[in-house]
Amino acid sequence: MAPGDLDSLGGQPPVAKDFVLEVDGLEIGMFGRVSGLEVSIEVDEYAEGGVSGFVHRFPGQMRWPNLVFSRGLARSDNLFTWMEKSAGAGFQAAGGKLVRNTASVTVLDAARTRLRAYEIEGAFAVRWSGPSLDTLDGTMLSEELEVAHNGFRSSTLT
Repeated sequence: MAPGDLDSLGGQPPVAKDFVLEVDGLEIGMFGRVSGLEVSIEVDEYAEGGVSGFVHRFPGQMRWPNLVFSRGLARSDNLFTWMEKSAGAGFQAAGGKLVRNTASVTVLDAARTRLRAYEIEGAFAVRWSGPSLDTLDGTMLSEELEVAHNGFRSSTLT
């Protein structure tokens, strides 16, 4: 954030309320938590012969962990339709070729204003777990989805 950005927000940083997951423009669901939006760059070292007090350091491969979406409940079958492309009948129908998609994670504030979007490249679903169905438990229904990908870009929307 630039120094003047907080002034326009009453001195407070924005607070995320929900996150929307879309795949190729189709809404998959809204979630209350997304983890794994991070990147790390490996460092390759090269010790130059004859110079024992110095090691060259170079950027290596970039690594992105899987994204994990939780505390949400998809309101359509779009999630399962998308997952079927990664395994099962949809995967077989594609001749065993993985269909990778462009996904986006959009951060919403309490007024449903879109604050920032992350465009996820080469995304495909790798795990889903459903809600615990127990009427005596009284807990909120929630799904968890794990997505593998090849990296992301970020853009401000407001």
